[in-house]
Amino acid sequence: MAAVKPGQKPKKDRGATRVQDPDGTRRNILEIASKEFALNGLSGARIDEIAAQTRFSKRMIYYYFGDKEGLYLHALENAYRQVREGEARLDIEGLPPVAALTRLVEFTFDHHHLHEEFIRMVMIENIHHGVYLEQSDVIRELNVTAIDHIARVYARGVEDGKFRPGLDPVELHWQVSALCFFNVSNRATFSKIFGRDIGAPDQLERLKRNTVDMVLRFASKAEVLGE
Repeated sequence: MAAVKPGQKPKKDRGATRVQDPDGTRRNILEIASKEFALNGLSGARIDEIAAQTRFSKRMIYYYFGDKEGLYLHALENAYRQVREGEARLDIEGLPPVAALTRLVEFTFDHHHLHEEFIRMVMIENIHHGVYLEQSDVIRELNVTAIDHIARVYARGVEDGKFRPGLDPVELHWQVSALCFFNVSNRATFSKIFGRDIGAPDQLERLKRNTVDMVLRFASKAEVLGE
């Protein structure tokens, strides 16, 4: 069966069981599928296992998502959608620039810690060199908003004399992502190599404060840091 393109509704299938809550059906399947893909990767994930953990048959999964690759891409889109929707709910436009950037970094750090599946799926997609993400207009559009948010905060900070001019908002976003991502992606190896559980609550709080501090030092004028 051909994959259903992101953003398109599945074609009617006379053999598919009708459900009264198609949106709920999709959410349930995507929730289970995300865990399966995060745990086993695209190649290791099994539709049989996903179906066994939902209330729906393999046929229903194929009806909504086309095939395993289609399901994987929708799960990846959903993972990005959740983080971008979380950013939108922060309402950082009403905060002073330094407070807004601080809040954005704190949210990113906390979100990545609480949603390890998102980190694992991004890691898996990088193993595939982004070939599935490249097919998704949805993910590109979602991530435009991420740059727009941080660009507006940065522009206000430059105007207020708090942030140093000449920074690229994409590079600023990269700094935030890199610092928050590594804490989850490399937690197991880092903790075992250095004998320190960086997932412990006290370590997480310390790392979050340090991450905020590093980003602010990168973005702020020298004289502001001395205030």
